[in-house]
Amino acid sequence: MKKDIILAGVGGQGVLSIAAIIARAAVKEGLSVRQSEVHGMAQRGGAVLAHLRVAGGPIASDLVPGGGADIIVSMEPLESLRYAAWLSPEGALVTAAEPFVNIPNYPDIDSVLAAIRAFPLARIVEAAALAGEAGLARAVNMVMVGAASPFLSLRPESLEDTIGEAFAGKGGEVARANRQAFRLGREAAK
Repeated sequence: MKKDIILAGVGGQGVLSIAAIIARAAVKEGLSVRQSEVHGMAQRGGAVLAHLRVAGGPIASDLVPGGGADIIVSMEPLESLRYAAWLSPEGALVTAAEPFVNIPNYPDIDSVLAAIRAFPLARIVEAAALAGEAGLARAVNMVMVGAASPFLSLRPESLEDTIGEAFAGKGGEVARANRQAFRLGREAAK
């Protein structure tokens, strides 16, 4: 088993938390994990990018090769297109539907979503609404872990348990809401 994953978003959206959850779940399943991240201007609304590689054996590099990503998970639509050159022809592009308009010339959202839908395997998830339904608006990133989960080759239980552990220190209600956000995201991507 080998999965090469690109995680993209804007500073503050939880991209690195997504990477940590997937990586921890993979390690629990006995898999090897390598990760690289770029978040220079993230605190000012800049781009955040993480490469995450998961395999059943040794992994030679932290970086996903261009055209080699099995999945791109994006916290906002335009960022998913920014990294589309990394996606393999058989890869899945999974993005939150809600734009993060942090530039004055952000393209028309309908055009951005149409470009995403043109990919052979694309999922656009109403992540903010699902996080609200789960009871925690800030759980958008866990919705996206759920939306990515059908494409990750990891057991959903491993991911959900890892989410519960990661948020246990914030109280039972926060952990429960994040687990529910995961489940709702998973259902939305099926």
